[in-house]
Amino acid sequence: MGTTTPDRTTTAAARPPATRSRGARFLLLFSVFLCAACGLVYELALTALGSYLIGNSVMQTSVVISVMVFAMGVGSLAAKPLQRRAVGAFALVEVLLALAGGLSVLVLYVSFAWLRVYMPSMVVVSFVVGLLIGAEIPLLMTLLQRIRRQEAGSAVADMFAVDYIGALVGGLCFPLLLLPAFGQLKGALVVGAVNAVAGVLVVLWIFRRETRRVVRVTLLAGMAAVLAVLGTVYALADDIEVTARQQLYRDPIIHAETTPYQDIVVTRSTAFTGEPDTRLFLNGDLQFSSVDEYRYHEALVHPALSAKRSSVLILGGGDALALREVLRYDDVESVTLVDLDPAMTRLARTFAPLRELNGRALDDPRVTAVNADAFNWLRDAGRRYDTVVIDFPDPDNAALAKLYSVEFYHLLRHVLKPDSQVMVQGGSPFFAPKSYWSIATTIAEAGYRTTEYQVDVPSFGNWGFVLATPGTDGPPPPLRLADDAPPLRFLDDAVLEAATVFPVDRRPQHVRASTLMDPVILEYTSNEWQNY
Repeated sequence: MGTTTPDRTTTAAARPPATRSRGARFLLLFSVFLCAACGLVYELALTALGSYLIGNSVMQTSVVISVMVFAMGVGSLAAKPLQRRAVGAFALVEVLLALAGGLSVLVLYVSFAWLRVYMPSMVVVSFVVGLLIGAEIPLLMTLLQRIRRQEAGSAVADMFAVDYIGALVGGLCFPLLLLPAFGQLKGALVVGAVNAVAGVLVVLWIFRRETRRVVRVTLLAGMAAVLAVLGTVYALADDIEVTARQQLYRDPIIHAETTPYQDIVVTRSTAFTGEPDTRLFLNGDLQFSSVDEYRYHEALVHPALSAKRSSVLILGGGDALALREVLRYDDVESVTLVDLDPAMTRLARTFAPLRELNGRALDDPRVTAVNADAFNWLRDAGRRYDTVVIDFPDPDNAALAKLYSVEFYHLLRHVLKPDSQVMVQGGSPFFAPKSYWSIATTIAEAGYRTTEYQVDVPSFGNWGFVLATPGTDGPPPPLRLADDAPPLRFLDDAVLEAATVFPVDRRPQHVRASTLMDPVILEYTSNEWQNY
């Protein structure tokens, strides 16, 4: 790392380079800072994309980080012979890293959409990017020592201090700046361009007197070529993304956006006969079909509103379809809707197909919409509600698994009155029976009496719900409709009576409750749904 062997590209090896100055050292450390920030953004982009496309964020993060760290070690060893040509080698590494990292999201998205080989592609891309990141440090250390000789410990301390600060800035810029401003695909391309400029121009400028002209011209031409490729892909990114995304959906996409929290896609069929089918997908998972969503939302909302209902809390349900059903009761005085993603509630309020479906529910003066994490919001909630409707997506990642934990349902009791009713969507008792019964077990473990039931929603298949009320003494809450329930298209008392009967092969199973420290619901959901 501290070798004094002259660079073979130098034209005056015996002459101390003029660039060995405080200013040159600052510029090189600044290059380290930028390259470290870019490297961490690549890592975060790969893990975020895997969570969006595949779910199971713990597995995606583990695979990406493990492969990249291993590859970084391999890259560090592979860079040892290159230290004698450190200037040219480092610039070449940065050119390749800018190209690989900048195109990484595009390559993986295309692999997922068209080739259906996402996991092997993710391993290969993570290894290549990690290999190049690992080669940076030995080469940078050599360049630092050429500017000014230091004790090994001091040089390492300076290098890693700047490297870690760069990683901090990159980690913060990814969710706060890059995703909101550019999205994942364009964000990676922008970072690749910064990486190329920081890694090539800065180093070649500092060591311009030590590097032969042909080497400088070649590396600058390579950088220009990479920037041209990244710029061209950036210009075509929207078309590429739309084309690739459309491969994943049967019907034409009428709206798509990637937010810091999820990937939102709305499709609509163009059938010449019958009713058009509008569908909402979050991270690729179907949330509703306009053809039969009323079945799901009637089953989710109306049994919970069979008792007191002057104040209602809805957790999740940013599409406002559950809210629509709640507002059909004139004696509901106030509704608080808490959904994490402001883009989802904005879409429900302004996007014509959704606004038509939800009956402009978010414009009702009785409604207060809050964009917040439900878990944290419950900690500070100051009022109590008669009814709570919980309409979260299925718990296929760690962020959602905490919303199906014993701790979450304990927090929920802070906003309940003694006789409040809580409704929880529980997934499919047919396709994911362990997941469904784990949710029911978790609610009971938190100190609720529960009534489990199921209905058929053609777009989803068999779907289950859990009606609960706080307290362990007394009978489970009755499954019924209010006497003054509005006219419903699907649900009546006879359907509800039948809904509590589960077939023999889908009756309660011996499963564990899910907690923050032991999120078994994530394991159940991942294992059961991977076959469908």
